[in-house]
Amino acid sequence: MLRRLFFLLLVVLLAGCEKAVPSSHFHASDVTGSYTQADFHLTDHNGKPRSLGDFKGKVVVLFFGYTHCPDVCPTKLADLAQTLRLLGKDAGRVQVLFVTLDPERDTREILAKFVPAFDPAFLGLYGDAGETADAAKNFLVEYRKHPAKNGYTLDHSTFSYVIDTQGRMRLLAGEREPPDWLAQDIRQLLASER
Repeated sequence: MLRRLFFLLLVVLLAGCEKAVPSSHFHASDVTGSYTQADFHLTDHNGKPRSLGDFKGKVVVLFFGYTHCPDVCPTKLADLAQTLRLLGKDAGRVQVLFVTLDPERDTREILAKFVPAFDPAFLGLYGDAGETADAAKNFLVEYRKHPAKNGYTLDHSTFSYVIDTQGRMRLLAGEREPPDWLAQDIRQLLASER
């Protein structure tokens, strides 16, 4: 009898311990506490100066690319549009930002046509070469220009950076992260901050 009571008490205590440690499972890599310098000072495709602080209160999904990108960038933007559709009413609590790594060709006018074609709520961001390099450095984005037949191409990192409503870097989503997984991760972030 005493053994059963002890066993029951142990089970209750362990169950209590399990609830004391919040469990979170993200599909994307949890990088909470990393990227302490993660910010930018760029201009959006409407001509408004922007920094990460402008989007406090929303989850931000940030992607670096360029409009002449033949495959990864348009695919990722289409996936992010699908992610917002999956979020339904919560989509209004998310801001997708596309930062160009090609300020030579990606003018404000080009970004204003390209980025909202995927979703009208998306914002394209640009800066001069120095501002672009600073933003990329702050998010540890690698990119290199390579000569090509018709000018040049860029090799670049293909992660999406997910920033919580308080402006903290939380998740690093890979190029092949399915939209439904990213939507689940974003929902989890939104739920934890209510």
